[in-house]
Amino acid sequence: MATIPLQEPVYRGNDGPVFFAAGFRPFFLSAALQAVVALPLWLAVYVGGIDLKLTYAPSLWHAHEMVYGFAAAAIGGFLLTAVPNWTNTHHVSGRPLMALFAAWLAGRLAFMLGGMLPPPLVAVLDLTYLPLLAFLVGRPLLAAGKWRNIGFLFILGLLWAIDAAIHAHIALGIGDGLAAIWLAIGLVLATVVIVGGRIVPSFTQNWLRMQGRPVEAVPVAWIEKGGAVGSVIAGSVLAAFAPTSPAAGAVLLAAAAINGVRLARWHGIHTASNPILWVLHLGYLWLVVGLALLGLSSFLPALPPSAAVHALTAGSIGTMVLGVMSRAALGHSGRPLEVARLTVAAYWLLSVGTALRVAAPLLGNAQMGMTHAGGTAWSLAWLLFAIVYFPILTRPRSDGRPG
Repeated sequence: MATIPLQEPVYRGNDGPVFFAAGFRPFFLSAALQAVVALPLWLAVYVGGIDLKLTYAPSLWHAHEMVYGFAAAAIGGFLLTAVPNWTNTHHVSGRPLMALFAAWLAGRLAFMLGGMLPPPLVAVLDLTYLPLLAFLVGRPLLAAGKWRNIGFLFILGLLWAIDAAIHAHIALGIGDGLAAIWLAIGLVLATVVIVGGRIVPSFTQNWLRMQGRPVEAVPVAWIEKGGAVGSVIAGSVLAAFAPTSPAAGAVLLAAAAINGVRLARWHGIHTASNPILWVLHLGYLWLVVGLALLGLSSFLPALPPSAAVHALTAGSIGTMVLGVMSRAALGHSGRPLEVARLTVAAYWLLSVGTALRVAAPLLGNAQMGMTHAGGTAWSLAWLLFAIVYFPILTRPRSDGRPG
């Protein structure tokens, strides 16, 4: 089975503040802080406590910032850390990294103030980050001929095109902004499927081998060669353009089954004593649950799609991001791969918050309270991560090496 080794990239030495010595530092911390700030702000907007003066649906703002703020920062931090290792090249640091981070931050501020700024200005500021990220990680990939990983550049390009379509909807009323968001979520889920399928079985097998319990995660060829990711993309497209249709439901249930079979072959049941491993299996399990719920919502009117949406976003994307970031930040800062108790608490809080949010639409008069409880627990998980990892991400490596 193909793997993505998250080992040490080549470091040329720190150029400027240590916070900008490697891409995982600013973007992992900022992804967490985005979750800490943006979700409580959305809950305040949701109950009418804050008016952002938006000319479009506030739910579009919330969904956009979870994808293009939170998830895009996490993807950027991952690629900036992994690509140098794949290509044996120097990582991005110093001024280029500062410029990239400034582009991401400017987009977040512009979109939050979108009701008070000219839409073209918001679009320009928000649409700068992804092309710059693609340029910085694409050059070494293309120069090294790493065609196997070029797919990540296509994902970044499609995410950018969808974001441009969202801005066209906001400024000119063209298209369907929420359908576009569904496509963006589908691309992020595809990234979860690709990266998860490469690292989760590899990390699991390596750890179990070290424990004297060698196992083999035998792949199903057609699932690994496009079945897993293709089914998720197909389901996401149908969810965007034919929501709750029988065709969408059937494809989504098939995607759940395919990815469930894939997950079952990774021996996750043997990782219960290792939180930094079982959290990755849990994140992929949320993907299977979310796809199944979304598929069932096409056939069960009592099951609202919003429950499935949050299983996929808050659950799968959130948990996989938390698991990968907590592991990669330790490894690339020269620390042992052992998570603190507060980090384990964050793992549990995030899934508890997701479960509450998934259940909320099913609880009638209790929906508002459950939505707030779930959102609060989810944000608290990220606050715990930020507390634990702030010193790790802002201080020099513990082993004295650059990066």
